[in-house]
Amino acid sequence: MTTLSRPPADPSAPRPHGKEALRNWLLFGLQDSKGTHPGPGGLTTANEKKHPWWQVMCLTGVDYFSTLGYQPAIAALAAGVISPLATLVLVAVTLLGALPVYRRVARESPRGEGSIAMLERLLPSWGGKLFVLVLLGFAATDFMITMTLSAADATAHVIQNPVASGWLEGQHVPVTLFLLAMLAAVFLRGFREAIGVAVTLVVIYLGLNAVVVAVALVQVFSHPVAVGDWWTTLWTSHGDPLMAVAVALIVFPKLALGLSGFETGVAVMPQVRGHDNDTEDRPEGRIRGTRRMLTSAAVIMSGFLITSSFITVVLIPAQEFQPGGQANGRALAYLAHEYLGVGFGSLYDVSTIAILWFAGASAMAGLLNLVPRYLPRYGMAPGWAQAVRPLVLVFTLVGFLITFLFDADVDAQGGAYATGVLVLMTSAAVAVTLSARRRKRRSHAIGFGAISLVFTYTTIANIFERPEGIRIAGVFILGIIVISLLSRVLRSFELHATHVHLDQQALEFMSDTLEGPIAIIAHEPLRTSAEAYRDKLASAIEVSHLSLAHEALFLEVIVDDSSDFETELHVRGVTRHGYRILEVHGPVVPNTIASVLLHIRDVIGLMPHIYFRWTEGNPVTNLLKFLFLGEGEIAPVTREVLREAVPDVTKRPWVHVG
Repeated sequence: MTTLSRPPADPSAPRPHGKEALRNWLLFGLQDSKGTHPGPGGLTTANEKKHPWWQVMCLTGVDYFSTLGYQPAIAALAAGVISPLATLVLVAVTLLGALPVYRRVARESPRGEGSIAMLERLLPSWGGKLFVLVLLGFAATDFMITMTLSAADATAHVIQNPVASGWLEGQHVPVTLFLLAMLAAVFLRGFREAIGVAVTLVVIYLGLNAVVVAVALVQVFSHPVAVGDWWTTLWTSHGDPLMAVAVALIVFPKLALGLSGFETGVAVMPQVRGHDNDTEDRPEGRIRGTRRMLTSAAVIMSGFLITSSFITVVLIPAQEFQPGGQANGRALAYLAHEYLGVGFGSLYDVSTIAILWFAGASAMAGLLNLVPRYLPRYGMAPGWAQAVRPLVLVFTLVGFLITFLFDADVDAQGGAYATGVLVLMTSAAVAVTLSARRRKRRSHAIGFGAISLVFTYTTIANIFERPEGIRIAGVFILGIIVISLLSRVLRSFELHATHVHLDQQALEFMSDTLEGPIAIIAHEPLRTSAEAYRDKLASAIEVSHLSLAHEALFLEVIVDDSSDFETELHVRGVTRHGYRILEVHGPVVPNTIASVLLHIRDVIGLMPHIYFRWTEGNPVTNLLKFLFLGEGEIAPVTREVLREAVPDVTKRPWVHVG
């Protein structure tokens, strides 16, 4: 068996300069010919050092834990005095819903593919691709808004700090843009030290939050009147306890921001250190470590969510949560300044600013994991989308645009953020439900099905409550679909094969023709009678220089899934009715034929000749068949693919049509 692969770079070649040097820098980390993605920052390799699960928890925790910077304030603003009860519902959904779902996702996608890959495997062909594009739109909404919302909230902590409030007042947009630019600079430079930075930030941030919560709880219980006032307001405003609980169940979707971080947690799975006996197919140690990571993060965050929602509602006046209030988007920072002084409060602000800024790094890593994993493989993104640095620049520019459109307002972006988070969680719950049904585990399917219903209700309620979220997600989805389909059309004439393999029989067929031209006749795989092969050979002889005694090869392309793009081609040599046939499975007939011809040219050293008949039918119809079914007008498209792949006509396989 032979394999076509990319030749190694010449180490003695001179260093590039100017535009070539810039291009090489931008495309550093581009996927190799085997399709191996380098990971966030373009620096992750198969041999890179892995980390204990608790350290990786800090990497995903900069997204998850950083929501403490704004979640208590948003909860108080959205749910009022009922927010502690609504937070209890949120915690129950986290521990009994999201956590079991993503523990299962970790089991079924141990290489960080996430729930999107699970659904991709369940839905074939173009329907599956379009569904993945929709989910990628929601994922882009989640991760992009995480970056911009976190940067905007970090800006709010900067500007509302007493030390900086005078000279930065009204500069929300410029400060947010600066933070986003600094985030881009980190990824353009590299991301090797990300986990070390994340561990430091998370340990300091959670430690400071623990101090603030502990001091605030002392204040709460030292002033029972405040608790009594909250308690009285809670029950008098909702009639009776059952009504209060019912209202909490209704309003808890408004608190969905506190569910973020699970999808990112699965995305960083490859960083988790497993056992020495782990294999790529069965990384049991990595899976167990990831499950510990998800469970620990959920338990820690649940404790902080419950206590922070309680102390903020009891200790902070309601008007301070309104736009322009001192606690708007920064409730715990307000308490830090109020009860621990300007010095500790400023230290808390610095810690919050740092982790909110770095939460964008977690989101950026999620985007850099998802986009190169799907779109280039579908042919729905340019080749450079497999490199990290161009994507970083694109995502940063989108972040700039979002910041301008929302005027760096945290509250205005909350709906879109929650929508993206909830749709991804709902899709994950549906994915594990379908997976359990496929494995015929009825009890698991029923349990995960119930969780799916809870997340579906939460998502729908959030959409009705904040419809701007689904509109923003719709813009992302429409943009991804349009750009992806346009890219697929523009790349239709590229070679799709990542590798071409010839089996031993195929090589033996061609070894008999080394003294003459390698004549190959394109043949439809559905017409396999002896008469069909005889007629096709006679037709080829009529329009060629072949002798009547020439024993030609037939090439048959079997289209499996025309929605695929990047594929490995395995060419088998078979004999049928005494005729020698090269049989290959591929997504698109012309591109597959062109790849096989070029591989034969390189392996045998002789120029192959391919013989076609003209295809009947309307040219527009044939073009649409080519784009979406992989067939259509085969002969001219094959020549065009070869022309784009090999500009030098003397090195291009010959195409004959009769």
